[in-house]
Amino acid sequence: MLSPESAGIIRATLPVVGASLDAITTRFYGTMFAERPELLDGMFNRGNQANGEQRKALAGSIAAFAAALVEHPDERPDRLLARIAHKHTAVGVASEHYIIVHKYLFGAIAEVLGEAVTPEVAAAWDEVYWLMAGALIALEAQIYAAAGARDASTWRRWQVVERREETPDVASFLLRPVGDDPVPPGRPGQYVSVRTRMPDGVHQLRQYSLSGAGQDGLRRITVKRVSGGGAPDGEVSTLLHATVGAGDELTLSAPFGDVCLEEGDAPLVLVSAGIGCTPMAAMLEHLAATGSTRRVLLLHADRARADHALREDMERLADALPGAERIFWYEEADGDARTGLMDLTGVAIPEGAVTYMCGPLPFMRDVRAQLVAAGVAPRDIHYEVFGPDLWLGADD
Repeated sequence: MLSPESAGIIRATLPVVGASLDAITTRFYGTMFAERPELLDGMFNRGNQANGEQRKALAGSIAAFAAALVEHPDERPDRLLARIAHKHTAVGVASEHYIIVHKYLFGAIAEVLGEAVTPEVAAAWDEVYWLMAGALIALEAQIYAAAGARDASTWRRWQVVERREETPDVASFLLRPVGDDPVPPGRPGQYVSVRTRMPDGVHQLRQYSLSGAGQDGLRRITVKRVSGGGAPDGEVSTLLHATVGAGDELTLSAPFGDVCLEEGDAPLVLVSAGIGCTPMAAMLEHLAATGSTRRVLLLHADRARADHALREDMERLADALPGAERIFWYEEADGDARTGLMDLTGVAIPEGAVTYMCGPLPFMRDVRAQLVAAGVAPRDIHYEVFGPDLWLGADD
């Protein structure tokens, strides 16, 4: 909890600080990477730095945490903190990194806001920072312990057993752990980080949902090659598609992520678009493997049948579940699917359903609104975002 004195200052200065967060985080990252370039090697995503997504996510998380402290002083925003903690542990953030971030973040605040940052204002925001950092450090320690991490590292080598071309732009890699060390368990819906050395020698990380599992600890990731759309091609996805095949090795983290399939009897609605089908495939696989009789409504949207990665797996697994129904939407007409964007008009959403979503943000915002209108409780709608979570402020 914030002290009463700091709470008053944060409430009064939040609009000004919030309006300046983009400038603050831009200055923060620019200065930090200029003085600590090693942080770009194997921790921070260069692509998300270039397009500004990481900066926006940091600004959004700080503003959301500060607002939560003053609006709900008797509650801790655990859902927000858990999401951030899993993102951090997936890339190896350690407690000492919070000291580094504090130095450059508060230096940026002082530079951008100038004389507005009085000693009292600085002390109040310092209190906010360390409340957030302390909570995250504690949560991350628990997550690391559960994953069997040593020194905030869960990296190990995996060998590609099989590569399968799902679509022209999507490939799956079936992986076996190298060595005899125990493999941290993964839950359906979680993701792993893949750590690769780029041609310029710098390591880059990307997160990929586990799209399936197999016997003897095998795991599968399904990777879409990121290209076109006016943005730079994805560094890691392009490298994986171009160079990795059966027999090659990859470095993976333990599984992380707070959006996981929960056990229970409640009906399930699994919603995805494009490559967002990957965590849904893992959830379907788990449900089929455990002989689940839960009511499952599988909803997926894609550009065309040929672009629908893991389609055969999703059909096979859904058809193996006695309580499952599947509906697919393709923008290009297909006799076995609905045509156009996902439209839930006329779709019977099970009462009391728990929903899991993954796909582009505009898609999830639209479908979330349709689900709420259909009677699904906002608290029962869970979503996964690929990359920095720019939806942290959503009223879930």
